[in-house]
Amino acid sequence: MSTSKGPLVLASASPRRLELLRQVGITPDHVDPADIDETPGRDETPRRLALRLAQEKTAAVAARRPGAFILGADTLVAVGRRILNKPETEAEARAMLALLSGRAHMVLTGLVVRAPDGRSAERVVETRVRFKRVDPQETDAFIAAGDWRDAAGGYKIHQRAGAFVTAIQGSYSSVVGLPLYETVSLLTGLGWRS
Repeated sequence: MSTSKGPLVLASASPRRLELLRQVGITPDHVDPADIDETPGRDETPRRLALRLAQEKTAAVAARRPGAFILGADTLVAVGRRILNKPETEAEARAMLALLSGRAHMVLTGLVVRAPDGRSAERVVETRVRFKRVDPQETDAFIAAGDWRDAAGGYKIHQRAGAFVTAIQGSYSSVVGLPLYETVSLLTGLGWRS
């Protein structure tokens, strides 16, 4: 394995992804969010969508950052084939929490790393999360706190919704926004060194 030189660019505006990277001692040289259309394609599965969005984010940033390592990711929440995007209103957030209450769902993170020489590696990390049955008072408090804002599926596991989780199978950090083990593995596999 050869070691490539080049800055590391995070193709995301997510403060959670930046914080997660810093937890494992990685500080990107640049943060350059990709502005892409995230509309699912007709009959596109959640798994395929997560990977496609990560690929498109990485490609968009790679085009304007030649010679860099690009890290792109996209996290989404799915109940079966139904994709739960970021709710825009309290009513949408309530509906999502009601759907997740008392059942399991999948959190999928598409992850793509592109090296300066054009090689790339990708992965989809799937994590199964089960919520307890959330009662009306808990729902009201959760909505009032605003933790549903800017969160796929209407929740952030590292905040109040963590109290709803009865089981998790897979990567906790992926549910937060970036699977750290897989991210470091892909980066080092392509020759990136901090």
